[in-house]
Amino acid sequence: MKYNQILGFVLIFGILIGFSIWNAPSKEERQKEQARKDSIANVQQLQDSLNAVAIAQQKDSAKTVTDSAAKQNPIVSAAATQDSVITIDSTAKFTYEKDGFFYTSMDGKDTSYIVETPLMRISIASKGASVKQIELKNFLTWDKKPLEMFYKNNNYFDLSFHTTKSLAKTSSLYFEPIQGFDDDKYTTQINSDSLLISFRAPAMNNDGTEAGALIFNYTFYKDSYLFRFGIAFENRSKFIGSGIQFMEVDWNADLGTKEKSLDNERNVSTVHYADNDLETDYLSETKDDNESIKTSLKWISFKQQFFATSFIADEKFNSADIKSFTRELSDSTYLKTMHSNMNFELNVDKDSAVGFQFYAGPLKYKTLRQYDLALERQIPLGWSFAPLAWINRYAVIPVFNWLESYALNYGIIILILTILLKIVLFPIALKTYKSSAKMRILKPEVDVIAAKFPKKEDAMKKQQATMELYKKAGASPLSGCLPMLLQFPILIAMFRFFPASIELRQQPFLWADDLSAYDSILDLGFSIPFYGDHVSLFTLLMTISTVIYTRLNEKMMGSTNTMPGMRTMMYLMPIMFLGFFNSYSSGLSYYYLLANIITFIQIFAIRYFVKEDKVRALIEASKKKPVKKSSWAKRLEEAQKMSAARQTKKK
Repeated sequence: MKYNQILGFVLIFGILIGFSIWNAPSKEERQKEQARKDSIANVQQLQDSLNAVAIAQQKDSAKTVTDSAAKQNPIVSAAATQDSVITIDSTAKFTYEKDGFFYTSMDGKDTSYIVETPLMRISIASKGASVKQIELKNFLTWDKKPLEMFYKNNNYFDLSFHTTKSLAKTSSLYFEPIQGFDDDKYTTQINSDSLLISFRAPAMNNDGTEAGALIFNYTFYKDSYLFRFGIAFENRSKFIGSGIQFMEVDWNADLGTKEKSLDNERNVSTVHYADNDLETDYLSETKDDNESIKTSLKWISFKQQFFATSFIADEKFNSADIKSFTRELSDSTYLKTMHSNMNFELNVDKDSAVGFQFYAGPLKYKTLRQYDLALERQIPLGWSFAPLAWINRYAVIPVFNWLESYALNYGIIILILTILLKIVLFPIALKTYKSSAKMRILKPEVDVIAAKFPKKEDAMKKQQATMELYKKAGASPLSGCLPMLLQFPILIAMFRFFPASIELRQQPFLWADDLSAYDSILDLGFSIPFYGDHVSLFTLLMTISTVIYTRLNEKMMGSTNTMPGMRTMMYLMPIMFLGFFNSYSSGLSYYYLLANIITFIQIFAIRYFVKEDKVRALIEASKKKPVKKSSWAKRLEEAQKMSAARQTKKK
């Protein structure tokens, strides 16, 4: 074996070893992986425990669901017809009698209790002691009706845990209020900074004496969309047992529409969630989706276009199954159905309570950011591409909020924001114009070179001669591309910001009554495929201005002889955008229209101050300077010579 071969094998072996060492997991990564495995093991233990309880319960206490009960619980009834990951049945009424601890709470009257805060009106049912509806007082639906978070009060919450006798399900229990309500009143208002509401279900021994109790505590705050929810146990060891107990929460809801465009709202609504490190993710927005998560979670949220309801653990959820789907309902006020099934632990020997939080309110960046829970990640600001998120978080949103403080109309705010962005980007626009001016001046000489080398086999010579001309003139065909690439993140950032900005919701400007929805100057009465059933004037004006800009840019670049297919595509794109933006945020179309108009003004101003004669003089001066060949030009010349030599041999 030759020396070079031995050396090659040694180097390859060394590279493999080095690569293995480089990619070996760190100590922190190994600890995180071990924590993940431990979490999965805990989930499996929980599942085994619940399965055992479920089997025992089926033998002596399960009861089939009646048709009338199914009608009372449309969410779970729908889940049964869907291929749902949720398995707990809210309509099942167990015949505990003397077999379970909560037999005295199995019958009762379902009463609604109302809690009023300056921001919300919350309805809590005595059956299950669960929230059935949340109305946000400072907001209305697009058709000026009270904004309620859930469709027809279809919000279902159930805590399942096993006692020493049987499986307990809070959705089947009737609770009694023990704090927060007067005896003869079912409505209470917050009169201080906070208000505690408590509901109690007693755990009874067979002899009728009380063994303990299950208590649900709600704490509401005067000026917050966030409220606390606590699960407490009195004398827990007497009816739950000892050690670590695994408990399960089902939270399912039908959501109602709140915005003008049902399709747009539905296509951005889904289940979001965050792990214990506050890394966020979400299910598909545009199709039915579900996921089984075997690692710990911090929160799960039912997210809509501008609002969300989030369930947050003080500690963590061990695992969760989540699902989002659309039921086949003809009612246009129905949006989507979302399911979640979460598991958590309670150490009965140490803890008598476990805490959670609910957030029910607007998806406003400033509001969500203060909780430090990554809830703001539900707002689509381009989180998957850091530059987009940075532009929105550190530039657009602060400027937008600053302009808001002057109580200006939001159409004027968008105008000022656009002008400020264009001022910041002006140096890039100036560089782009100068580059296009040089290319336009050099075009006749480029055409001469093209005529000199008409044959395909002379393509290398033509390219070399063209690049030599550009180099002498101090021009580059790519110099105009770089400024455009620098502007592209801002363009996309605006595309993400305006449709997601709740500040624009129901804000009128000119003929648009809501800058967050489409503006319509004509309702067609019929739907055109890929366009819609109305005419959006802002979108129409934006499209016309884009076509004009395309034509103007073509003349600036001196590219009127561009390939026909490419030219057709350049003019076809704005027409395609006409269909796409017609049902989109009118604020976004208005912004793009303003951007085009200001660009026109910049172009004509630059043309006035930057004369082409001066640019031509600079080109001529550059041509007279000696040009040192770059390494790339040398390689290109060598390749051309080799190509010519091969052509000579063939002859």
